[in-house]
Amino acid sequence: MRKLLPLLSTNPHGGGRSALTCRYRCGDACFHEVPNTSDNEYAGDVIAGALSRRSLMRATAVVTVATAAGGAVVAQAAGGPEAVAATPGGHVNHGRTDGARGLRFTPVAPNKDDKVTVPDGYAQSVVIRWGEPILRGAPAFDPDKQTARAQAGQFGYNNDFLSLLPLKGERGRQVLVANHEYTDEMLMFKGYDPENPTREQAEIAWAAHGLSVVVVQEEHRTGKLTPVTRHPLNRRLTATSVFELTGPAAGSPLLRTSADPAGRKVLGTLNNCAGGTTPWGTTLHGEENFNQYFANGSSATDKRYGLGSGATERKWERFDKRFDAKQEPNESHRFGWVVELDPYDPDSTPRKRTALGRFKHEAAQPRLTADGRPVVYMGDDERFDYFYKFVSSRRMMKGNSRRAREHNLTLLDEGTLYVAKLTGDSPQDVDGTGKLPNDGEFDGSGHWIPLATGDESHVPGMTADEVYVFTRLAGDKVGATKMDRPEDVEPSPRTGRVYVALTNNSDRGKPGKAGADEANPRNLNKHGQVLELAEHWDDPASDGFAWRLFLVAGDPEDPATYFAGYPKERVSPISCPDNVAFDPYGNLWLSTDGNQLGSHDGLFGVATHGERRGELKQFLTVPTGAETCGPIIQERRVLVAVQHPGEVDGASVEKPASHWPDGPGRIVRPSVVAVYRKDGRDIGV
Repeated sequence: MRKLLPLLSTNPHGGGRSALTCRYRCGDACFHEVPNTSDNEYAGDVIAGALSRRSLMRATAVVTVATAAGGAVVAQAAGGPEAVAATPGGHVNHGRTDGARGLRFTPVAPNKDDKVTVPDGYAQSVVIRWGEPILRGAPAFDPDKQTARAQAGQFGYNNDFLSLLPLKGERGRQVLVANHEYTDEMLMFKGYDPENPTREQAEIAWAAHGLSVVVVQEEHRTGKLTPVTRHPLNRRLTATSVFELTGPAAGSPLLRTSADPAGRKVLGTLNNCAGGTTPWGTTLHGEENFNQYFANGSSATDKRYGLGSGATERKWERFDKRFDAKQEPNESHRFGWVVELDPYDPDSTPRKRTALGRFKHEAAQPRLTADGRPVVYMGDDERFDYFYKFVSSRRMMKGNSRRAREHNLTLLDEGTLYVAKLTGDSPQDVDGTGKLPNDGEFDGSGHWIPLATGDESHVPGMTADEVYVFTRLAGDKVGATKMDRPEDVEPSPRTGRVYVALTNNSDRGKPGKAGADEANPRNLNKHGQVLELAEHWDDPASDGFAWRLFLVAGDPEDPATYFAGYPKERVSPISCPDNVAFDPYGNLWLSTDGNQLGSHDGLFGVATHGERRGELKQFLTVPTGAETCGPIIQERRVLVAVQHPGEVDGASVEKPASHWPDGPGRIVRPSVVAVYRKDGRDIGV
């Protein structure tokens, strides 16, 4: 048996993440006390108090999930490809191109190469880089002559979530929408002094945050995409653009500031991580680690969201008082929402949807009920925080008429916000090591706890406004299940099952912290897991569900890993699942953030049904210091957002740790990459 792949346990900054990434991306969240210090029941407590109901719950979970899985629960380990040999250093030489339809490629071996590595027979090209002009009048990118005005017309920094939308009437063109999560000034500006940033540097960073909309042209013979500069739909939204607060909390005293006494207009969107695409043609963008942008927080202004008590990393409070919680205590309340954007209307004002609650939104992905009401699933990316859904009270109107579009832009303002509570069915078998229970699966049942509907609060002691603005506190009060960083969430367009990426939680089981439970079965969880959820009767509006762990990530040689029952010697090693997406064949694709197995982050595809269910194969890796974000898997191409390349401790513009994408002597630039087959055929077939 080969040795386990190395754990990067000597790195205190989240394993595969550098200290530089922790500073600029999330404000060193892992070095701060966990915000959730509530004594609400966690899943282990719930299980211990529910043994008398165990038989009923177990039967419900098994029947519901097996039905949703199409009877594939017990067949998944039968058959499959031949075993493969390990090579020195823990690399697996798969040497095959068989697999589930959509996954028939030779897996990429784990590596630390400073490039995007793709399977044999595939090609790649950069679609768009940070700083490329997309608006009329914007200049070409010059790293030595950056200005806020130029950046406001150029593609932003650190691309994350991506969406590709059809563009009717323009053959071969699509609309690309991208999040720009955060800036790393050390890698943007020569001679940057983090203790004394200039106003110009701050204003450039404001302009590099936000969202980009850019039309792209497809090359017919390949999967290559090229930006269409100056297209009338192209748009930049930044930290100073106008956004509208809508829904039940809009206008609340909790959202009013000296600059906006009505509590309805916000300047900017910050730290947009993942997102979603709606059936009515808009995009959703989750505001995540917004807390790091606000200085001088206190117990009165924080309310469990992690605002620091001193200066911020970027020092924006020196140039705009709205980033100083002491001067504007409500400004931070205006961030942490899901933003809805209409990419087809360049004159529209994006809306922050308060009905979906305020927390560190990783993503928001809708699914429709049988009668046409959208249900949005959402994760709160923090250790020991919660998993939510919103059920609209309005039905989507079909068609693309003006009336239909106006109506559909109200769907996320009225409905009920819920938080999840999970119960396992094998509490006596969970010991914190990740060992499978005697029934062969980590599984159980759960229910959705209502928090608020419109102006009505369902949480004792909290008004509806307080529930929406301080949603984490509402989850604490009703005893939601503490999870291992619920990040991206995606319902399968084929089966309706919902997949939740739980990235990791190295605090699980520490003294005074929640211990392992069946949904989060490993203490000191370094590698994360993927949860699969089936709503009762396949009804997204249901108040109950069954769940099981689909993957327990890590080195396949580690007994504490699980790949839906598929033989572990036949899968690629994976660590820290983050973003999720589906391909046209129903396979789940996972991008990683902070790989703790000694390799660069990457993109993986895994079969979710049939005898190959659980077969996981690595499709690509990203350059030094980078993270894989925003995957889109179409028939002929895969798109990824290569975020923060070169973000390695000690790196700077003068001392780059990466030369991607343009080679030595050129500044490192976050970029979007397209991957496609050299022969022009479909991906993975």
